Amino acid sequence: MAGEIINLNKARKDRARAEAKATAAANRAAFGRTRGQKDAARLEAERLKRDLDGAKRDDD
Repeated sequence: MAGEIINLNKARKDRARAEAKATAAANRAAFGRTRGQKDAARLEAERLKRDLDGAKRDDD
């Protein structure tokens, strides 16, 4: 028999650990912002919307 002997339980746990790590990274990116960062992003979005609305042309 050629190849290396592996412990299937260890391989399964390693794979699950890697998946959990990837999920945690995605959650940190989505939910890991402070209130100040969220407020700053909201204010910036409002400012951009206001600037865009102010630059609209009239179709008269």
